[in-house]
Amino acid sequence: MADFAVYDEVSDTYHLEPPLIPAQEHWDRETTENPPFELAYWHWGLSIAQKWKERLQEGPDEKWEEVRTKIKAPVSMDSVYLGIGNAPDSYSDPENMRDHPMALGTYGMLPLWEKVDTAIMRNTLDLIMKNWNWEHTWGWDYSMVAMCATRLNEPEIALEALLMDVQKNTYLNNGHNYQDDRLKIYLPGNGGFLKTIALMCAGWEGCEIKNPGFPSDGTWDVKWENLNPDF
Repeated sequence: MADFAVYDEVSDTYHLEPPLIPAQEHWDRETTENPPFELAYWHWGLSIAQKWKERLQEGPDEKWEEVRTKIKAPVSMDSVYLGIGNAPDSYSDPENMRDHPMALGTYGMLPLWEKVDTAIMRNTLDLIMKNWNWEHTWGWDYSMVAMCATRLNEPEIALEALLMDVQKNTYLNNGHNYQDDRLKIYLPGNGGFLKTIALMCAGWEGCEIKNPGFPSDGTWDVKWENLNPDF
């Protein structure tokens, strides 16, 4: 990961440059630059790698640390995070509002990174909820959106996402997250759902809200046990 990132002397930051296939896979791998989720994941992944070094009683890797601390911040425009860093038409071109809405994975699937602005992320969440092409998504996207909403203290939006009435969010009696006739057996949605419920109930390290993914107005009676807070 440290070797893949490209250093930019002008900004003194490390970039993710093509060829690159981001999690929102419809973007062109030959031109994609700095997708927000991947930037955050680079920071998180290298942070975990340094913790492993510490557990092995080894010193931190200097190159890893340089890339980790200098990885470029996600790119925003008009107070929302772009789908990729070089796509100003991320939300004006309908073709770009399909597949995984991965900008929301930047905060939710991952803990808060100091280079992520929660106000901009909240704007991004609102825009995606109102405008995304939900028929062209995947089963685990709803969990991802719900995790982002939960961390942003938007429990109503978390439940709206998790319970969205669209085909890709369908669960069969056999437990599989049905996608279409071609893909009736699909498990990522199941794993995402379980992780999301745990986050909505037990919260995460530093979270002081009880059952943060559920409204506290008395409309939900939440009971759970043996869940640990997320990172």
